[in-house]
Amino acid sequence: MGLEGMRVLIVEDEVLVAMSVEDMLADLGCAAAVSASSLTEALEKVKIGGFDLALLDVNLRGEKVFPVADALSDQGIPFAFASGYGAADVPEPFRTRPVVSKPFLVEELSAALSSALARPA
Repeated sequence: MGLEGMRVLIVEDEVLVAMSVEDMLADLGCAAAVSASSLTEALEKVKIGGFDLALLDVNLRGEKVFPVADALSDQGIPFAFASGYGAADVPEPFRTRPVVSKPFLVEELSAALSSALARPA
């Protein structure tokens, strides 16, 4: 599934990583990227909506992103995780979700987000 025109929520606490992901998403043809750098900010962005899918950094300054994953799941919004520890950092309820290991290349990001979009709601 293509990413062209998609609006993506990036939940990432490292500003430079978020900027890099935004650049990658632009290269993939995504229409827009919205960023959140904390759990609270991410939950607010999910409440507001306006995006098609999300990339969630598992660890946000020591807080786990899983409440955001729950909120996205409740709304049927596809998402993938990004983690420096790979899939080992993702608990059982989310093990079927795509995980991209940091650092990642644009092709790996594309594959993870495309997989998230192709997953049944």
